Amino acid sequence: MKRKLQVFISSTFTDLIHERQAAVGAVLKAGHIPAGMELFTAGDRSQMATIKEWIDESDVYMLILGGRYGSIEVTTGISYTELEYDYAVQQGKPVFAVVITEEALEAKVKAYGTSFFVKENTKELGLFREKVLRNVSSFFEDYKDIKLCVHESMADFSANRDLKGWVSGDEVADTKPLFDEIRKLSEENRSLKEALSVMEKRMVALPASATDMKMKNFEELREILSAIEIKIPASISNQEEGTLSLLDTFTLSKDVLITGVTNSVGTNPTASFLYHNICPKLQVHGLIVNESVANVRYRRSSVSKLGTEFLADLEKTELLKGSISH
Repeated sequence: MKRKLQVFISSTFTDLIHERQAAVGAVLKAGHIPAGMELFTAGDRSQMATIKEWIDESDVYMLILGGRYGSIEVTTGISYTELEYDYAVQQGKPVFAVVITEEALEAKVKAYGTSFFVKENTKELGLFREKVLRNVSSFFEDYKDIKLCVHESMADFSANRDLKGWVSGDEVADTKPLFDEIRKLSEENRSLKEALSVMEKRMVALPASATDMKMKNFEELREILSAIEIKIPASISNQEEGTLSLLDTFTLSKDVLITGVTNSVGTNPTASFLYHNICPKLQVHGLIVNESVANVRYRRSSVSKLGTEFLADLEKTELLKGSISH
């Protein structure tokens, strides 16, 4: 689908008539639409309001800057040309400018007289020229430079998919089937939302899931194990005798208990303490299993499936607390 971009061409008028014609011709040859203040009248509205409206409706803004500052807008003391340029920049329009060289301006004055260079507002023109040259711009000496700049710039802008442009009605695809499909999908979406709402209301009335029940049981189990105190002998802690909750004892000893401890002869004091004093208390809550070991006379206590899930839930809870605190 070929787009035609509308290009607002801004300049002073009487001194740049031929340059504007060259720019208009180049824009048309590139397959796009030129627009400028000489192509329409302001009507009953102020000139600046009309200019802003046309800049808003254009896709690209082009400035041709010669040797004159231009007519002054009385309320701001700024030329209409500079006001147009500033407005286009403020609106985020793609902007490019062609600026006459000093040599070309001198040649023009010699050939046609002093009407082609600024007689007043010299300082303002100089500042405006500096502003323009800080942005996307190039110099021109004759019409060929202007045409070349338009050709190169419009090729770049045509590749910019963010610019909407104008499209011929003949090239616009028939959108009726698309609208019919959108309407059908909207109706299906509304029906699905209604069905989902009904299901959510039913879910509220259903009993808690097995996962929810397990999480609730884990919370109760944490409270119970936290309330049970265990005396830790000095021989185990390598310090003075102290106390820990059964929950802390379980978590601190989890690596050993997952592997398992036995009541075999020669078991180290820590493993023996865990087997005889801690494992029975945890076994009551289903967190430890005690089983015989094949071909030997001793038994082994280790973390059960429920115990493994409980430890995993503890780690998950601690991780969540850590992420929230950070």
